[in-house]
Amino acid sequence: MTSASRPRPSAATAARRARRRVLAEWRRVDLSEAERARVSAGRSAADLLPAVLQGMRIDRRQAESQIVTLWRQIVDPRVAAHSQPVGLVRGTLLVAVDSSVWLTEIVRYCNREILERVQHAMGKDMVKKISFRVG
Repeated sequence: MTSASRPRPSAATAARRARRRVLAEWRRVDLSEAERARVSAGRSAADLLPAVLQGMRIDRRQAESQIVTLWRQIVDPRVAAHSQPVGLVRGTLLVAVDSSVWLTEIVRYCNREILERVQHAMGKDMVKKISFRVG
């Protein structure tokens, strides 16, 4: 392409080029490539937020907090009156029971049914087993 067939740069473009050239001479190093790389690397918060939330596993934590809310609806009211979920660790739902008598009652007679109900409500991959403790 000859210089006659190339489009002429606008005045703003020519001014930017002149500015970069003067800065490079003044700094004694041409940083225009690094400056362009830094400008183009910026991303908006809307682009970053989904990845950040996924990294924090917000959806999983929200589901974990729902277990506490749903507990009284999922289990028998007598059992719910004496027990409370306290956490979810690597697929194990931790449940505090108010006395050893109720702990024995729940573990012997209600454990399987409670696990099935919780898994039905929350998903089998979320809750794999339940651990009851007095406390």
